Amino acid sequence: MRPFRELEANMVCVEGGTFAMGSYWDKPIHQVTLSTFYLCKYEVTQELWQAVMGNNPSEFFGLKRPVENVDWWAAQRFITKLNQLTGRNYRLPTEAEWEYAARSGNREDPRYNLDEIAWYEDNSDMQTHDVGMKHANGLGLYDMLGNVWEWCQDWYGKYESKAQTNPKGPAEGPKSTKVMRGGCYAYSLLYNNVSHRGYSNRSSSSSRIGLRLAE
Repeated sequence: MRPFRELEANMVCVEGGTFAMGSYWDKPIHQVTLSTFYLCKYEVTQELWQAVMGNNPSEFFGLKRPVENVDWWAAQRFITKLNQLTGRNYRLPTEAEWEYAARSGNREDPRYNLDEIAWYEDNSDMQTHDVGMKHANGLGLYDMLGNVWEWCQDWYGKYESKAQTNPKGPAEGPKSTKVMRGGCYAYSLLYNNVSHRGYSNRSSSSSRIGLRLAE
């Protein structure tokens, strides 16, 4: 089926490495080492969601726009069914994997003019847009900032200062909250950056929240 073939072709190999995770605002900055993983170059589109789930929960309709109005539980059901259909092992990225990929791994990404890489408050007309319309980052990943928030697998919790390898976040989070990353079309430059941490209850959905697949 075409959407499944396209998804497989769009999985980008992110070579493992070590980086400093966090920022002045998201402390403590700590060393993280990751193994190699794959991340889709695009957010999950409405076309792919419909091919798997047979419905479209999105507020801003467009087959090439990111699917939204998806809570964390719905994202998990989608992934389970997708894996049954494809025989693959797709999943949500961990928070550390997401940030590492958004930082272009260990590459210095020269393209950090937000208007060039993201749909956000100043240029989005307060709605989502087709994926892949802005410039990609240094790894060839699109819309890592802006468009929709992206669910991660991790519970939300305070960072630890010690060095970590392939961290998966705390064992449990406050009030059933899961991490979201990347900002969205309705947020300002302050929230659309590679280190900013968003979070929401697993049962929360809105037109501002979607997902991206890892493997």
